[in-house]
Amino acid sequence: MDKEPITLNGLKKLKEELVFLKEKKRPEIIAAIAEARSHGDLKENAEYHAAKEEQSHSEGRITEINDIIARANIIDVTKLNNDGKVIFGSTVYLENLDTGEKINYKIVGKDEADLKQKLIYFQSPISKGLIGKNKNDLVEIKTPAGTKNFEIKDVKYI
Repeated sequence: MDKEPITLNGLKKLKEELVFLKEKKRPEIIAAIAEARSHGDLKENAEYHAAKEEQSHSEGRITEINDIIARANIIDVTKLNNDGKVIFGSTVYLENLDTGEKINYKIVGKDEADLKQKLIYFQSPISKGLIGKNKNDLVEIKTPAGTKNFEIKDVKYI
């Protein structure tokens, strides 16, 4: 069983989702199954089959979250000494040397990754190209969209 790195915030969100699924979603699904069952013949009862399928998805996600939490290797970068090195959990401020665009990313675990919020998975091409580098380094990263050149302007452990 491999440990999976996760930030404190990512663990908190997973626990919140788990509580929601167990305490709110599960009772709703059970009620929907009971209601559909009361309509009689289950063979041709679309509501019953839909509720059972939703139950299957929900229970699968509960199992998945429990597994992630059991394997979690919680990394709190705020407690680490910032020496300017890009590590899991750090926020990296970049300048795209090709376009001049300034962007920042926080390197996170799989379940936290959300590009719209600038949270990138530590196994993504950009993260792999950044981890281990230092502030002021020039970095060339091969991505599916082509090679990108960045300068690491700053690294924060927030």
